[in-house]
Amino acid sequence: MTTILHLDTSVRGPQSVTRSLTSRIMARFPEATVIRRDLGTGLPLIDETWVNANTTPAPERSPAQKAILAQSDELIGELRAADIVVVGLPIYNWGVPATFKAWADLVARAGETFSYQNGAPVGLLHDKRAIIAMASGGTQVGSAQDFASGYAQTLFGMLGIRKVNLVRADRTAIDAEASLAAAHAAIDTLSLAA
Repeated sequence: MTTILHLDTSVRGPQSVTRSLTSRIMARFPEATVIRRDLGTGLPLIDETWVNANTTPAPERSPAQKAILAQSDELIGELRAADIVVVGLPIYNWGVPATFKAWADLVARAGETFSYQNGAPVGLLHDKRAIIAMASGGTQVGSAQDFASGYAQTLFGMLGIRKVNLVRADRTAIDAEASLAAAHAAIDTLSLAA
C-alpha cells in the first residue's frame, strides 16, 4: 500500500489552482493511505529558541526544548512515513509561499532528514518521490524569474528525494485554458509507481 503525504501551500482556498491540481493528482491514487497537511493555514517560523533547541544534543534537551521541536518532529514523521509527497506549490512573487518555506525550515534538520558527509549535505530520506503541482499568474516555470521550482527541487534533493516530477499550470493570467489543459494532460500521464 502506497502512503502519500499531501501538502497544499496555497492561501487561496477553493479558488486555488494548485489545490485543484493536487486533488486531480490524488484522484489517481484511490487506494493510497493519505496523510493530509494543509499549510495554507500557516506554520510557526523558526526563531533563536527553536534553533537552540535543535542544536542541543537530543539526550540533553530540556522538556521545554522537546516541546519546541514537537511540531517539527511530527512533520518529519509524516515525511518518513510517505512513499510519495504531493505538493501544491503556487509561485508568489517569483518564489515559494511563506508557508512552504516555514515547512522546509521545520523538516530540514541535520541528523534527522539529512547529514553532513565530507562537508556536504546528504539526504536521509530515500526511496521516495515528490510530485509538485505548480501554478503562477505570469511567471514561467523554469524561467530566470522562477525561484520556486529550483528551490523545491533543491530542498527535496537535499533530503534524499531525488525523483521529482513537476506539473505546471504557469502563466494562467495569460492563457489559463491552455495552461490548465497542459497540466491536466501531464497529471493524466503520471506514472503511479512510487
